Amino acid sequence: MKDRAWVAEAVRRIEADFNRSADTHLFPMRIAAYPGVDVYLKDESSHPTGSLKHRLARSLFLYSLCNGWLREGSTVVESSSGSTAVSEAYFARLLGLPFVAVMPATTSPEKVAAIQFYGGRCHLVDDPQAVYAESERLAKELGGHYMDQFTYAERATDWRSNNNIAESMFAQMRKERHPVPRWIVCSAGTGGTTATIGRFIRYRCLDTRVCVADPENSVFFDAFATGDCSIRIAGNSLIEGIGRPRVERSFLPGIVDGMLKVPDIASIAAIRYLERVLGRRCGGSTGTNFIATLHLARRLHEAGEAGSIATILCDGGERYGHSYYDDAWLVARGFDIAPAVEAVAAWAESGRSPGWALAAAGAA
Repeated sequence: MKDRAWVAEAVRRIEADFNRSADTHLFPMRIAAYPGVDVYLKDESSHPTGSLKHRLARSLFLYSLCNGWLREGSTVVESSSGSTAVSEAYFARLLGLPFVAVMPATTSPEKVAAIQFYGGRCHLVDDPQAVYAESERLAKELGGHYMDQFTYAERATDWRSNNNIAESMFAQMRKERHPVPRWIVCSAGTGGTTATIGRFIRYRCLDTRVCVADPENSVFFDAFATGDCSIRIAGNSLIEGIGRPRVERSFLPGIVDGMLKVPDIASIAAIRYLERVLGRRCGGSTGTNFIATLHLARRLHEAGEAGSIATILCDGGERYGHSYYDDAWLVARGFDIAPAVEAVAAWAESGRSPGWALAAAGAA
């Protein structure tokens, strides 16, 4: 009974934290080249821990508590590219639990600092593929619990309601010119957000399609296009938080209507352009989403169709000052950023195609 009392108190703390938080904003963005297409960005950077992963971390903690996997004093271990670990460190501190994040050594120092700010410990590995086994080993060694977002992301969130990201989006669009979006664009790290959105759309019988934008050095696009979920590659995505070297268990291709493969230069140029027009910095995955959104807006425009597209502003750009917003860092990786930013601007403002090859699969 003592353990049940601790779990009840832990759930109460998480629910109280949620009750103190406002919903994230959904704001319109005018795309001059396609005036009949209304574009909306769901700003997930306004969560307490600054990213979309705050929702996932809350769900994972509640799922683990209610399954009896977390106990008083348990060490929580997670494999992450950074943002999920930041959010889980926040919830671990809320419950008074020690937290260890197992991450690639290339994770931004800003994310490492954020995890440490919330009292977490960072365990860095050179091989991104090693995060899974190392997390399992550490959890066993410490007598703790491996949260395993890559397995449980798709099932921990209540996709029917409970103010998940899809329900929030559709509720916020009710009074818009085109309240039911033609497309929702997201990107995949675990696949959990895609699963939540796709399931909600089907459950509510909505005429909306899901497009997943995938970066370079990720297998999700190829798995969707070929049906082969056993694909593996070496290395890791340059766009932190999305793209994986293997198909994670939480990625459900059957609920995806279309996918686009977005070049890294396009993703990074897109966030530089968004900084210009929004007056704020976004993370790289938002750029990947924005490029896919432009592609779909152009398709609707060329077909003479009107409608709306909603996408996700996944996190803020303050965590990437040393990388995506550092010209020297980009030059060292062979990126000529200035003309790429102007190409995005010309696409969004006058409809001139930048000529990037965006591989498409499915309805995208």
